[in-house]
Amino acid sequence: MNLIPRPPVEAVHVAHESSHDADLAPGTFTVGSTLRHVLVMTATGAVGLVAVFMVEFLTLLYISRLGDTELTAAVGYASQVTFLLISINIGLTIAVGALVSRALGARDREKARVVAASGVTLMALIAGALSFAVMPFTHGILAVIGARGEALEVGSLYLRIILPGTLLLGLGMAFSAVLRGVGDARRAMYVTLGGAVVTACLDPVFIFVLHLGVVGAGIVVLISRVCLAATGWHGAVRVHGLVARPTLAGLRADTMPLAAIAAPAVLTNIASPIANIYAMRIFSGFGDAVVAAFAIMDRVTPVAFGTLFALSGAVGPIMGQNYGAKAFGRVRGVLDDCYGVSAVYVALVGVVLWLAAPAIVWLFAATGETAELLVFFCRVGALLWFFLGGVFVANAAYNNLGWPFLSTAINWGRATIGTIPFVTLGAAWYGPKGGYVGMILGAALFGVVAVIGSYRLVGRISRQAEA
Repeated sequence: MNLIPRPPVEAVHVAHESSHDADLAPGTFTVGSTLRHVLVMTATGAVGLVAVFMVEFLTLLYISRLGDTELTAAVGYASQVTFLLISINIGLTIAVGALVSRALGARDREKARVVAASGVTLMALIAGALSFAVMPFTHGILAVIGARGEALEVGSLYLRIILPGTLLLGLGMAFSAVLRGVGDARRAMYVTLGGAVVTACLDPVFIFVLHLGVVGAGIVVLISRVCLAATGWHGAVRVHGLVARPTLAGLRADTMPLAAIAAPAVLTNIASPIANIYAMRIFSGFGDAVVAAFAIMDRVTPVAFGTLFALSGAVGPIMGQNYGAKAFGRVRGVLDDCYGVSAVYVALVGVVLWLAAPAIVWLFAATGETAELLVFFCRVGALLWFFLGGVFVANAAYNNLGWPFLSTAINWGRATIGTIPFVTLGAAWYGPKGGYVGMILGAALFGVVAVIGSYRLVGRISRQAEA
């Protein structure tokens, strides 16, 4: 149950840039309307992200049409492990994007190139090591989460197929962070959009035409990851030349600055999947029908609220460049814009989900308890995401303003104090619905704290600069 879904070498000779690319000079976000920058970066980022989430939505839709609840549950269990690994990738990506955007904001392009090279190299080493370390233990890990029977066997097989693709996904995410750092939102969008298009085209062929089922879905995931990494490499290396040739000296020099941001960012990001794993363990006791409902919502909510992930991603380069340029009034403006856009977006999507609940039940051919839970999630889920949107934006602000440990504290507070007692007691007293309401209450508590803390941090940094 990913109730908080996962919403990326060597350099070669650089090709000539287009006239559009030439306009993307360092400091792009330090002038003009901050709201316009937020909307443009969010919109372009959302297209790619929602495309990826839509493909995962379609993949599960195809699997659900096979008519076996245990297969749907198997994919849901496997998602917990991949969510954890991808969250680590995202933490590394945050570090790459933050340091590249800061260097560009300070007009030091060469430093940005060297840092990007070191970040991409570290991403490859860490993502590869983690993926292959998990490979021999997939069966035991899924059993601990709560999988059993056919869901355990199929989930373990699916996980072993897709794990090698985590390395390629990490590379693509790192290249995409470099592109966002320079302000090329269009090519950053192409990174995820390319892999999404490949998956959308191949999934029906491998699942139905070739009759490979879940195995076919896993094979398509690997193919899409190759496309994603290649697209990111082309934009960051070939077009912009923003990834220098990696060197051991550069890696040694940049590892600590990258780790200073990446370590707390990783700790921050893995809090959500660990909280979800705990919740999955609780809800697995109610049977595969309940797990299937959560697996479906794991695909529905990223499509519905994926723009919030793009919004939090937009905070990084925009805030990073203005922070590097010491434009603290604009940093405060970015926060105002992001929180406002988040609130309006969640309200609109919440209404759509409420009305679309019966259609979602029909689309996935859900029946019984699975159908009942789907309707419930669609009609109260917006409350959870209203507060999570605030957490996402605040975390991005903490990471890019040099206080990443604050985002770590907020996320782990929500993952422990805001999850364990609320979900455990809610599920014990009122079943799966009570457990979900418990997650909303925990998110509300820490969402309010995160938003207030982000404004206090900006005010403190601004006063220190004036002094």
